[in-house]
Amino acid sequence: MKFDISSLLEEWEYRPGQIDVRRFSGKDSVEKIQLRIDLGVLQMNAYGRPDGKRPFGHESLLEHHASRLEKHKAENGGTDDDFALDAEDCAKVFHESIQYHHRYICMFQLKDFDGVIRDTKRNLQVFDFVQEYAESDELSFSMQQFRPQLLMIQTRARASIVLEKNNYARAIELTNEGIEEIREFFREHDRFDLAEQSGEIQSLEQWLEELKTERPLTKKEALEKALRDALQREDYEKAAHVRDTLKSLKESS
Repeated sequence: MKFDISSLLEEWEYRPGQIDVRRFSGKDSVEKIQLRIDLGVLQMNAYGRPDGKRPFGHESLLEHHASRLEKHKAENGGTDDDFALDAEDCAKVFHESIQYHHRYICMFQLKDFDGVIRDTKRNLQVFDFVQEYAESDELSFSMQQFRPQLLMIQTRARASIVLEKNNYARAIELTNEGIEEIREFFREHDRFDLAEQSGEIQSLEQWLEELKTERPLTKKEALEKALRDALQREDYEKAAHVRDTLKSLKESS
C-alpha cells in the first residue's frame, strides 16, 4: 500500500479562495467526489452517506434514530413520550450532517443542483428531528443555527435549476421565498437583530439584484424603455410610434 499522496497533490495544486472539486468513478465502481483542501484531498461518495458507512445497518444515523422512534412508538401505544436524543446522539448526528454539508457544497460547485437539493433536504430533516427530540433546547439550537446557511444554498440551487431554462421570473420568485424563509427562522427564535446582520440574507439579496439586472426585458418592458429613450432624445416621431405599439400590445393582452 502506498501511503504517500505527494504526487497526487503536486498534480492538483491548491488554490486559496477557490473551491476545486472533481467527480469520478472509483476502483470500486462507486461514484466519488474529491475536494482539494490546503492539507490534502477530501474524498466522499456521491450517493448515500458520504463516508460510505452504514451505521447500525442504516444509510445514516437519521434513519437509525427514525427506526428507534418507530420501535419506541410501537412499544408505547403509538406515542413518542420519553423518546429523546441525548448530547452524544446529537453530537454524532451533527458530525454526520457536516459530511452532507461538505458534499452539497461540492455538488453546488459541480452544478449538480438536484444533488444539492437532495442533501440539503436531508439535513433539514435532521434539523427538524433534532429540534423535536433533543433532550434540551441548547442541544437543538446547536444545530438550528446552521439552518440559514443551508437555506441559502438550497435557494440558490432551486433558482439555478430554473435559470437553466432562462426562467428569470421564477428564479426571482424562488429567491424571494428563500429570503423570507430565512427571515422567518430568525423571527421564530426572536432574533430580529440577527436577520438584519445575516450574511445569508445579504448574499441572496445581492444575487436577487443581479438576477433583476440580467433578466431579459419582456416585450412590454422593452417598448417602455424605447419610449423613455425616444422622449429623452426628443425624437417625438419615434416616441409616437412606440406609444402606439405599446397601446396595441396592452389592448391585445
